[in-house]
Amino acid sequence: MEAPAEILFEVAEAPEGGFDARALGYSIFTQGEDWADLRAMVEDAVLCHFGDGDA
Repeated sequence: MEAPAEILFEVAEAPEGGFDARALGYSIFTQGEDWADLRAMVEDAVLCHFGDGDA
């Protein structure tokens, strides 16, 4: 599966603290404690979803 050029994420504050991110149109979901952590977790989730060669 080839990764698209752009993936949009909806980000919301999590009730228990931190942030939740959900990709629009893809089954990708992740969480982070702060913005820097969330960015790293989103990148990792995309790599896991599409594989290292396609991302």
